[in-house]
Amino acid sequence: MANVETALKETLATIDGAIGAALVDYGSGMALGTIGGGKDLDLTVAAAGNTDVVRAKVRTMDMLGLKDEIEDILITLGTQYHLIRLMKSRDSQGFFLYLALDRGRANLAMARHQLQKIEAELEI
Repeated sequence: MANVETALKETLATIDGAIGAALVDYGSGMALGTIGGGKDLDLTVAAAGNTDVVRAKVRTMDMLGLKDEIEDILITLGTQYHLIRLMKSRDSQGFFLYLALDRGRANLAMARHQLQKIEAELEI
């Protein structure tokens, strides 16, 4: 099992095109850990903003009566992918992993696969 810091470091080291990553509590919108980012990607702002995205999707699923789980949410920009992966283990519900990718360098399918693996090994 990996701790938050180790998991985030692994995210940037093993996912091609990774720009930044965060572990976020979507109850509060607070990032529990971040790595990468920079002047063009404030991960604290991204964590808070994407919390609203997750909450809206969960509310919509409830209103539609969908009895399913969100695996991930993909936001496609002109030059980036933003991937939100909801944590599924019993001890980590209410958290998500956020990953920003350079669209020109990233392999989206591999990034999703690797993020799923990191999520499975992450201990909060």
